[in-house]
Amino acid sequence: MNQAQSLLIDGLTKTKHVANAALIKISDGSILATTPGFNIQSQIPLLIQAFYKNLVHVRKEGLYFKEKQYSCARADDTSIYLRAKDCGLVAAKTRSFILVGTYSQGMYPSVCVEAVEQLADYLRGKGN
Repeated sequence: MNQAQSLLIDGLTKTKHVANAALIKISDGSILATTPGFNIQSQIPLLIQAFYKNLVHVRKEGLYFKEKQYSCARADDTSIYLRAKDCGLVAAKTRSFILVGTYSQGMYPSVCVEAVEQLADYLRGKGN
């Protein structure tokens, strides 16, 4: 397990309110780290475009992610919060990365948001 994957597991999934997480390099769209079983490779262009080209569209229409339509709770230059019936997605952008965390039924969305945003702030503080 690399350091980035340890950050995802220890900083996010151990809260018990983040189901899955991934750290995506914006420069080339590659996955730096992911929690086991969270396959989002095909969704990466969608997430990058959401921040850089489609932010207004995401605010109005939401986002179709992993075969589910999500409505937008918040979308700005650094964060996108999406929710569906019993799950949600939090994406936070730093200079170099997009950090993605999901939550599922029985998890507290607010704890997921806090955990993802704290890790994003940590990465921003490191210059990433």
